[in-house]
Amino acid sequence: MSFAALLKFAQQTDAKWQRHRHPENRSVLVDSRTAMNYAIVAPLHRMMRADHRVQFYFTASEMPQACTAIYREAGAAARLITPQRAALMKFDAYLTADQLWVKLPRGTRRIQMFHGVAGKYGHIYDTPARSMREWHRLFFINQRRLNNYLRSGAIDADSPAAQLIGMPKLDCLLDGSLSRKALLESYGFDPARQTVLYAPTWSPYSSVNALGLELIERLCQAGYAVIVKLHDRSQDTRFIHSGGVNWRERIKPILEKYGGHLAQSGDACPYLAAADVLITDHSSVGFEYLLLDRPVIRIEMPELIARTNIHQDYVQLLAEAASSVRNVEQTLAAVEQAFAAPREKSSARQHVAQELFYQPGTATVRAVKALYEVMELELLHQIHLRVS
Repeated sequence: MSFAALLKFAQQTDAKWQRHRHPENRSVLVDSRTAMNYAIVAPLHRMMRADHRVQFYFTASEMPQACTAIYREAGAAARLITPQRAALMKFDAYLTADQLWVKLPRGTRRIQMFHGVAGKYGHIYDTPARSMREWHRLFFINQRRLNNYLRSGAIDADSPAAQLIGMPKLDCLLDGSLSRKALLESYGFDPARQTVLYAPTWSPYSSVNALGLELIERLCQAGYAVIVKLHDRSQDTRFIHSGGVNWRERIKPILEKYGGHLAQSGDACPYLAAADVLITDHSSVGFEYLLLDRPVIRIEMPELIARTNIHQDYVQLLAEAASSVRNVEQTLAAVEQAFAAPREKSSARQHVAQELFYQPGTATVRAVKALYEVMELELLHQIHLRVS
């Protein structure tokens, strides 16, 4: 018997023994690279808290030292564990929203949830150049990416792993749980003010590197309530992520001077719900904001597109739904125009949102149901009522 066959037999025996000892108990391991990764999984975690048969554990396999910061919004009771401890445990499911793969010798069912739709590093995330058959489930956000996986040969046409789920993180934008008024007041803003959110992507070639500081100051000087949401990775001072700059420390004094707000949460949704207009370059947040059908301004960054391997299809989709600009002056003019004519490009925004997000508003329900099926566990009654 080969080593692989022997390992599989041992894993199956272990799983059967665990089910025999604790037939109703299940454990889930969440692995994240950033707080934004956890934000993707968080709606499932919250919905399933009522089920005491299921225990969630959290790890950061790439940066164990950052585990506490990554899961700061998971709650004080979150079970944080090292990758080494995780390797000794048996998990019924492994959830991640990035290309992470912690070693779990006792076996598990691995679920990929994805963390964006902007098409960056397409050969890794959107149209993989290698097989993705090692995943037991792929929770696709849209049909487009599922088709790309099939076209590239990353999965088989009849693969049970492929499941069209949507993006659970975004359900809150449509279910009425976020109040613009309450959010703005919590940020110290008068809800009557015109609010602009600047949310650039991460990269040395991001708009924040090229013109971010000037843009933020000029927006503040123009009298807007300004929120800046940095990508988690743009706060990493390694050159590949931020160009070697601590952008939080550079931006913070400007916002403090003018009474702006520097976003703290890894989840962009509350800031999206609070804003009247979004400015970005090429980020998943730019597409996510389309679900609110509010104006988007896109700063053209050609080198960013080229260096991060973004397919032109995604560039064209965002350009179709947004107003495109190239410098600070054009951006300020576009913001004025957005407030003067907020319905402009509305039909395009709705079209692109429909293209990129499968049945938004109900994705968490589908994801939770699929997770219970993977764990071979019946839905708890309270949860069953929510997913029925």
